[in-house]
Amino acid sequence: MVRNRMQASQSRQKAYTDRRRRPLEFAAGDHAFLRLRKYVFDPAHVLEAEDIQIREDLTVEVPPIALEDSKVEERRGKAVNLVKVIWDRRIDDLTWELEEDMRKSHPHLFT
Repeated sequence: MVRNRMQASQSRQKAYTDRRRRPLEFAAGDHAFLRLRKYVFDPAHVLEAEDIQIREDLTVEVPPIALEDSKVEERRGKAVNLVKVIWDRRIDDLTWELEEDMRKSHPHLFT
């Protein structure tokens, strides 16, 4: 009995919501925030589209911006030189990479 009433109530709520639901459509250049308060336009909120080259295997090459730090770690009993690579400052994308690999692929970072 309780289960039947719960199902009936949920069904009414779903029907009510479905009748009032509208599909959202946006076009390029539209400004939208998902908050229910007045939005004040700020030019700093506009993101510039970057020209990105996508390969056949759907990967993207992101060049490193700079090196931030270096350290020596011991791995399997051997000393390994690592460098902290900054890939994107906006999203604080940093990784530790092997110095040897970075010198081969991006020598301009070490000058």
